[in-house]
Amino acid sequence: MFLFSKCAHSAPLGTARLREEGWVDQHMDERHHPVPGICCRLTILLLTFNCRVFMPNLVPPKIPDGERLDFDDIHRKRMEKDLNELQALIEAHFESRKKEEEELMSLKDRIEQRRAERAEQQRIRSEREKERQARMAEERARKEEEEARKKAEEEARKKKAFSNMLHFGGYMQKSEKKGGKKQTEREKKKKILSERRKPLNIDHLNEDKLRDKAKELWQTIRDLEAEKFDLQEKFKRQKYEINVLRNRVSDHQKV
Repeated sequence: MFLFSKCAHSAPLGTARLREEGWVDQHMDERHHPVPGICCRLTILLLTFNCRVFMPNLVPPKIPDGERLDFDDIHRKRMEKDLNELQALIEAHFESRKKEEEELMSLKDRIEQRRAERAEQQRIRSEREKERQARMAEERARKEEEEARKKAEEEARKKKAFSNMLHFGGYMQKSEKKGGKKQTEREKKKKILSERRKPLNIDHLNEDKLRDKAKELWQTIRDLEAEKFDLQEKFKRQKYEINVLRNRVSDHQKV
């Protein structure tokens, strides 16, 4: 650009002027080397023309008189600026990396905490399930024991009732012997039936009287069945009362 600015502001130069400004070698003579001087001037004119045609808005900086540009200082400042920007980018990168690592550590801590909580919940559920199974086993054993006890008591009660019946039968036999009655149960039934049975005497009866006689016999049968039922219930009640009394006596003797 310095070359272009010189070309733009320079008038037609001679060889001496070009030599003074450094465009032509000091040892070059126009007499011995006429062509290089002409070529140099044409080149400068072409460059000046190109600069004016294709770069019309570029204006060279004005350097104040008495001042001199320090390119080393400009380069140093630019390097310092680039270095500061790079340092800022590095610090921002490490700060972002630090935050990401902190977030990662926090996430790992939360994951570990959640895993520990799940393990604790699983342990509690397992313990509760074991306790529930133990309670169910105890309840099942208690019910089985209760059923076995009730069954044993029922068996003992049946055996005792059977024994009481045997004793009651012996007692009845003894009482019959004491009363001097030697008749058997069958003979008793026959005697009772013979006493209750009456001759019919229906040969001389007509149809209406036979119908009345049938109704009378039917009523007699109903009365006998009712009396039989009452006697059976009475016998059962007396038997139950005797068993209760025997149990009370037996319990009293044990005490």
